[in-house]
Amino acid sequence: MPWIEFGTFILALGVALASYFIVSGAPTTQRLLSPPLVALLLVGNLVPGIALLVLIGRRVAKKRAQRSVVGGGGRLHVRLVATFSLIAAVPMLLVVIFASLLFQYGVEFWFSDRARGMLENAAIVAQEYNDEYRTRVLNNTVAMGSDIVNYLDEAPIDTPLFQQGFAGQVYQRELSEAAIIVVTKGVGEQTLAMVDPYDRGDTLRIKPELLVRLRKGESSIVTDSGDRIEAVTRLGVKEEAYLWAARVVDPKMLAQSERAQTVSTDYRRLLERSRALQLQFNIALLAISLLIVGAAVWIALAVADRLVRPVGDLVDAAQRIAEGDLSARVPQPVSEDEIGRLANAFNRMAHTIDEQTSALDSRRAFIEAVLSSVTAGVISIDHAHKVRLINSSAAALLKSSVAGATGQALEELAPELDALAADEDRNEIVQINAGGDPRTLAVKVVRDEAGHVLTFDDITQQVLDQRRAAWADVARRIAHEIKNPLTPIQLAAERLQRRYGKQVEDDPSTFARLTETIIRQVSDLRRMVDEFSSFARMPKPVFRSESITDIARQALFLHEVAHPDTRFSLEQDADQMHMVCDRRQIGQALTNIVKNAVEAIEQKKENDPEFSDGKIVLSIATQNEGRQLTICIADNGIGLPQERDRLVEPYVTTRSRGTGLGLAIVKKIVEEHFGKMSFADNPGGGTVIEMTFDTEILSRVISDENAGLVASSDDAPLTKLTHKRSS
Repeated sequence: MPWIEFGTFILALGVALASYFIVSGAPTTQRLLSPPLVALLLVGNLVPGIALLVLIGRRVAKKRAQRSVVGGGGRLHVRLVATFSLIAAVPMLLVVIFASLLFQYGVEFWFSDRARGMLENAAIVAQEYNDEYRTRVLNNTVAMGSDIVNYLDEAPIDTPLFQQGFAGQVYQRELSEAAIIVVTKGVGEQTLAMVDPYDRGDTLRIKPELLVRLRKGESSIVTDSGDRIEAVTRLGVKEEAYLWAARVVDPKMLAQSERAQTVSTDYRRLLERSRALQLQFNIALLAISLLIVGAAVWIALAVADRLVRPVGDLVDAAQRIAEGDLSARVPQPVSEDEIGRLANAFNRMAHTIDEQTSALDSRRAFIEAVLSSVTAGVISIDHAHKVRLINSSAAALLKSSVAGATGQALEELAPELDALAADEDRNEIVQINAGGDPRTLAVKVVRDEAGHVLTFDDITQQVLDQRRAAWADVARRIAHEIKNPLTPIQLAAERLQRRYGKQVEDDPSTFARLTETIIRQVSDLRRMVDEFSSFARMPKPVFRSESITDIARQALFLHEVAHPDTRFSLEQDADQMHMVCDRRQIGQALTNIVKNAVEAIEQKKENDPEFSDGKIVLSIATQNEGRQLTICIADNGIGLPQERDRLVEPYVTTRSRGTGLGLAIVKKIVEEHFGKMSFADNPGGGTVIEMTFDTEILSRVISDENAGLVASSDDAPLTKLTHKRSS
């Protein structure tokens, strides 16, 4: 997080400033800081610096992880960076502390008062020894000069006595060589007497700069000439005469003395720079430590990239496999290490999954082909009653889609089926209402490990056919039982009316009204028996190419004359339209539907006295390039009940005087003509009944009749055979 990095930077800056003030606020710059304090300041600056480097490496690792398919917020990169940083930082901190303390305590001894005193004392001793030696040579030379002056008073310089005395002085004064030198203006230096055991000859013994000093008033001067200590003193005579004496010494002694002075001087200079050197060493140690941590972080990033790259390849291949690309593979590893073995194992796994998936796809395709080809509905649900699998037949029966039903709760899709999905296996017949369409299903429930499998068939039509057959048998029996006594009753009533109508003197009008009632009711019973007979024994249709336009006009004309207050209209695609059909049966069907439309309008007028604009529209149209013909009758009457599909069942009616056989007969006629019948609401109010016929099937039927392929009346009806084949 940015605030952690910013806080670490502020902490590092604060520690650096505090260290500066602590160092600069020390009492003297010629004294070393205490080792624990320096180590503490070093660690105090090193820890925030290391933390800042690690955080920078963490940010870089996250940015690199964002470009990688591994994802995970770069945690693997961060862990590797943190691990390498700790591996590098912890031992390095210990080494830095040890090195700093070791250096500090080692340096502290050499810059301590004891070491300084020892070096200074050694230098003083060497200097004092040198000074003492020089003083001794100088004093001996001065004393010898006094004696030489006395010798000159007693004997000339060129006498053997003087020469003996001069040599004795050199020996007694522990001098190595000596000379009496006279400096004459214009001539220069002249040696009058000399003790020269080293055979140096007439070399220049008094240097010009020494001569200048002597002339300025110095009585004697001592100097070092490398291998001897020389001294010059003025002789108390009239001439400018000097005594030069020297003592040969070991050159190492003089060198040691000079070296002691040099060491002392260098030590004092180093002592003045001791704190600066101390700080420079620790700053260099701090910089090197941070460089080591930075290098460790960089190495960690490089190693993380190298380690994460094959992992990224694995993740990318896994994601591609998850998305359905089973051909995804990781690159062949270069080395057979753990990552390489993992990559090989992944490739083998992907190959196995590919083969198994191909087999599963083939098996699934086979199962789906089988499920889609069967007419029965199949639903597989899990233990939570969620739909796992549903075939197209089941989706169509439940008024849903395969994609929409998959994953949906069965209770929401079909509550009636959900109630059957118990623990035990069972067979049930259940009635469902899918989208307002009641259906009767024969359901079989089987339990498996994953849940339940429900298999069901739509037996709605089978139940209707069985019910229709039962009602047809009842109608045939009723017609047989009622039709026989109707004729005698009617004949007896008519005979009573003709023979005794004029003979009745007591209330003849009542007699006539009663006999007319008997005759009228017998006629109504006869008409009902005829409808029963028509429903029970529908004659075999005779297919011919008929003008459906004329049939529709005749059906409308019969009711148009009887109901002039209702508007009738015929709409069609052409002036004359033809269809292969049984003219009488199609005319009967249209007449029954128009009759029901008229009665619906009349019922609406009774319920709504203000309604007077009754309208019935019969339309004929072709679809699918003439392969289908649709007859639609629309009215603006009372409308359909809720259970509209039951109107085609026998003896189901919404009117008080209806027999409930009209639409059942129409349904049977439409089916005999290989058509379909449906009900819908008229958008403006009322009912829309639509009949759809397959003109190609009807054309083949009349072709078969012309070829003599139609079965005789004693054989099975052609309608049943053809209908069974088409369904």
